[in-house]
Amino acid sequence: MRQFMYVFLFSFAHVLSESDFAKFDGAPPSKIAVVGAGIGGTATAHFLRQHFGPEVRIDVFEKNSVGGRLATVSVNNQEYESGGSIIHSLNLHMQDFVQQLGLKYRKSVAGKTAVFNGEEFIVEETDWYLLDLSRLWWRYGISFIRLQMWVEEIMEKFMRIYKYQAHGYAFSSVEELLHSLGGSGFINMTRRSLSESLLELGVSQRFIDEIISPIMRVNYGQNISIPAFVGAVSLAGVQANLWAVEGGNKLVCSRLLKLAKANLIQSQVTSIELRSMGEYPQYEITTSSQDKKTSEVYDIIVVATPLQQNVDTGISFQGFEPDLPEMPGSYHQTVASIIHGYLNCSYFGYPDPKLFPFSSILTTDASELFFNSATSICPVNITSGFRRKQPQEAGVYKVFSPKPLEKNELKTLFKSYYSVQVTDWLAYPQYGSTQGLPPVVLHDGMYYLNGIEWAASAMEMSSVAAKNIALLAYHRWNRQFEMIDQKDLMHKVKTEL
Repeated sequence: MRQFMYVFLFSFAHVLSESDFAKFDGAPPSKIAVVGAGIGGTATAHFLRQHFGPEVRIDVFEKNSVGGRLATVSVNNQEYESGGSIIHSLNLHMQDFVQQLGLKYRKSVAGKTAVFNGEEFIVEETDWYLLDLSRLWWRYGISFIRLQMWVEEIMEKFMRIYKYQAHGYAFSSVEELLHSLGGSGFINMTRRSLSESLLELGVSQRFIDEIISPIMRVNYGQNISIPAFVGAVSLAGVQANLWAVEGGNKLVCSRLLKLAKANLIQSQVTSIELRSMGEYPQYEITTSSQDKKTSEVYDIIVVATPLQQNVDTGISFQGFEPDLPEMPGSYHQTVASIIHGYLNCSYFGYPDPKLFPFSSILTTDASELFFNSATSICPVNITSGFRRKQPQEAGVYKVFSPKPLEKNELKTLFKSYYSVQVTDWLAYPQYGSTQGLPPVVLHDGMYYLNGIEWAASAMEMSSVAAKNIALLAYHRWNRQFEMIDQKDLMHKVKTEL
């Protein structure tokens, strides 16, 4: 096929410009666009630079702040995380970013967690691990052991992605990626509810209601009907060895852009238009900023922002026949309120706030509860002498709720407060056990990063998707199809060592 193309081009060279001819002659693309500068978009720019080399121009478009759903708010001249706040020790891409970018791990500040059912605390963490373990055993039997073994088995299989990507293998769909890691089992986990899977595993309903449900509420604002794969990723994220970036997780995004030597264009992308067909199509991006419209043509485009109908991207797609498919599903609304004030410990059964021992309160799926969690949070810069505020002191709390808190609800949770800053997020997909997974390839040279969120939404999932799309775009451009959607990759990787 490639030899035929060369003959064709030689015969009709007079109708092609010099730049058109060059891109068929083994040259890299001249311009790549990434739409969105969250962790997914900035990581994509970084990986694209790694694979396509220094000559390619990489433009990253962002209509709001760099960082996307990694964001901070200011309280008394201190910054606090209002978006994605924790990273797991097994998140190898995020760890690698921190090392490459010269960032530091934020100091951890100890704190205890409890689960509130609307009337009382039903699970309470203490300072003694063995006591906590014995209480779990007494209340739930071996459910927590079965759960831990299940999560560890899934994470062990998921970790294969790093080996595959290190060897340069890519996947053209989320289904192909999941299947390469866990076979049909992982695919089925995106189609079965978490509660169904755990009950089949032998985990008790009581444990699901009192432990698993609160974790899903704080992490995804949803209940135990979410798919099992999402649930497993969420449960992995509440284990030990969690960390965050000193100065704020959003620093990873801005630093990745600099490392990639990408051009940040802070304007609204209004349209993406297919301008030329053929083996190497081109696309025109039109942007609007301060009533000024500009257009630019690109060889490759990565859309790193949600395209679901309830997310206002402001982007129209033109010239595609047939039209690009509509993305299924919608994004879930969750509200993060950063509140500076005095926690109402009496509401939780502690009239004397000096006796209140918990820094983080999770909630069960009780109808009368108007919030998902309330946590005493620390600033993104922690000095050596820092200590967490005691409940009798005015502290900074992050409260997750399905809708903005009303005044009577704020007065229920807090004796008094100085400030309330509300971030209304479309933070992650509204999960359903029968949902489909969005495509990765939108067109020959156009890719969609956020589809992976419908398998599971996390910083590391976006980073894995970014690496995959950079590899996929590189291999498809260079017609290295043997590196895409290969079967039996574990065997291939072992034989390559």
